[in-house]
Amino acid sequence: MRNFRWLLLFIVASLGSFVAQTKDYELGADLMGMRSNYQGGYFNYSDPEAINIGVSVWGWVKYPGRYKVPIYTTVSDLLSYAGGPSDAADLEDLRLYRINSDSTQSIIKFNYNDLLYESRLESRYRKIPKLEAGDILIIPGEPRLYFKDHFSIWMSVFSVLISLSILILNIVRK
Repeated sequence: MRNFRWLLLFIVASLGSFVAQTKDYELGADLMGMRSNYQGGYFNYSDPEAINIGVSVWGWVKYPGRYKVPIYTTVSDLLSYAGGPSDAADLEDLRLYRINSDSTQSIIKFNYNDLLYESRLESRYRKIPKLEAGDILIIPGEPRLYFKDHFSIWMSVFSVLISLSILILNIVRK
């Protein structure tokens, strides 16, 4: 019994020293030279020599979440930081949700093509908003089914029908 206590004490002491040696990382920390952090939806692309703002990207992008970006970041840059729109995104109806200084809320709708061809647009057609602190970029969309998805669904239905017909034939024969 005495040896068991010493063994238990040794295990607890060794685990305590192991835990003390691990390094804690905070969200947004620069991990292994990477500029962004993929831990849980907070991404830090801040510039230490510029004013940084917090914005969010939600919807049909690869990495939705909160972003800390420099104030000179464009909507196109923010979409790139978020991994780009997914194939199910509706790029003709991007929305920027903003809470104004007088506590009113506004939604600015624009088209992704406006972002791509920004330099070719005349000033009167320019609808591309500048990012402000607290903005939320929403990329709407809906899942799309491709041939393999349709084929899988129809094969599942077909196999169920075949199984039911075999079961009915076996019941009728007996």
